[in-house]
Amino acid sequence: MRSVRVRVLASLLVLTVAAIGGWQLLPAQRGTDRTITVGTSDPVTSLDPAGAYDAGSWALFNNVFQSLLTFEPGGANPVPDAARDCAFAGGTLTVYRCTLRQGLRFPGGREVTAADVKFSFDRIKRINADLGPAPLLDTLQSVSVDGPTVSFRLTAPDATFPYKIATGAGSIVDRTAYPANRLRTDGGADGTGPYVLTSYTKDRQARLSPNERYRGAVQHSGRQVLVRYYQDSAALAEAWQARRVDVAARTLPPAVLAGLSPGDPDQRVTESDSTETRDLVLNVRENSPLHDRRVRQALAAVINREKLVSQVYQGTTDPLYSLIPAGVTGHTTSFFDTYPKPDPLRARRLLDAAGVSMPVRFTYGYAEGRESAVAEAAELKRQLEATGLFYVTTKAYPWADFQQRYADGRLDAYGVGWVADFPDPDTFSGPLVGTDGSLKNGYSSREADRLIRDGRRHEDRSRAVDDFKSLQDVVAQDVPLIPLWQRKEYVLSTEDVGGAQYLSDATGVFRLWRLTWI
Repeated sequence: MRSVRVRVLASLLVLTVAAIGGWQLLPAQRGTDRTITVGTSDPVTSLDPAGAYDAGSWALFNNVFQSLLTFEPGGANPVPDAARDCAFAGGTLTVYRCTLRQGLRFPGGREVTAADVKFSFDRIKRINADLGPAPLLDTLQSVSVDGPTVSFRLTAPDATFPYKIATGAGSIVDRTAYPANRLRTDGGADGTGPYVLTSYTKDRQARLSPNERYRGAVQHSGRQVLVRYYQDSAALAEAWQARRVDVAARTLPPAVLAGLSPGDPDQRVTESDSTETRDLVLNVRENSPLHDRRVRQALAAVINREKLVSQVYQGTTDPLYSLIPAGVTGHTTSFFDTYPKPDPLRARRLLDAAGVSMPVRFTYGYAEGRESAVAEAAELKRQLEATGLFYVTTKAYPWADFQQRYADGRLDAYGVGWVADFPDPDTFSGPLVGTDGSLKNGYSSREADRLIRDGRRHEDRSRAVDDFKSLQDVVAQDVPLIPLWQRKEYVLSTEDVGGAQYLSDATGVFRLWRLTWI
């Protein structure tokens, strides 16, 4: 998921899928009915699950839509939500079956059927939106229905498929309310999640009310919630300091985070380890100045991550030297091993061997909304141009425009944050460096694709470690992207709000229903 989605511990990443779960019809909420206001600077790309693959959109999907499976707080394995049970069939990891719960109903009252589930997955694949989650479902070949049972046939063994359908990509929509061949654009959202979206103003706010029809894994109903969207992290910080929001989540400026004090009596601070990463993605298409691998290797040879994180992020991020971040099973330091220190002389030799004119000129784009992204672009430009080997033109774009530009191949390089979709290292492989992945930079490698496929063959996820390590070595040599950093996760709340820690736990699910007045 572009940051565009999971905070995980290594010990959580080698477990297999549980096939148990319960449901409860949520009771009407009693006590105070005062709305809890949550602020964020993560924008929403689309209300249609077929049209968005980013943190802001999926945070809404977690609450408004229901998937067959979900993750419990702190859990590593998917558990049934809209499904009664799910399991692989036949022992080959190529057929996965789920039986739908009875009694699920859309907001209009129509009962959810297995045909709605099939429709939801089929339309994601059929529409294949530039900014949608179709790359996450790359192993899904077909979906069939037999009564309440849904069968997914896969193109190759994929032990991670249950994880994938527990994400926003598995959101079940009403087949009578969504077009089969195009995205829904009327501003509505009809799901069966813990909340109903009662109103939505793009880039402004979303109002959510507990869904009295909900049946699934969630055991407790939530409060009325208003999510306010801020143009940038500075505006979010201002709203928090003025207490116009009760909770601030994703993402405050580094200076604010660096100055937090756990002893402040006016706020609660939730800090957790995170696997959110930031990558410098490089356009490898033939018309890009970065097409030649040696040019990309030269870039990797001169970037100083330590200076970047100290100058720009003030200790709230850590340097990252590999595709898979620290704390995740299979993590290595492949970029440090290959490019151990900034080395302009090595970079010059690589550019000479490539036969390119120096300085190499290219464009670097990034999304508006965070002051740190502006400072990051300036620092990268400074580092690269100080070598005399590169000339960088930087430009910020509104979020939707930025996404479309890199999807169309109109940027030579671009900064992209990545919040993992599910607690398994595979979430850092296929979507990021697989052929036709979500970063849209034109990269394709037979060896990388083979390692990605091989890593999915093991139901015992610890047996995939060697494949992930080899994949990271391939990426360090091909350099379709350059890992920059991974961050810690912070959520702030006022003293009278509890449950904010469930917005940033080890599963990637944005649980607004766990917020409560205390």
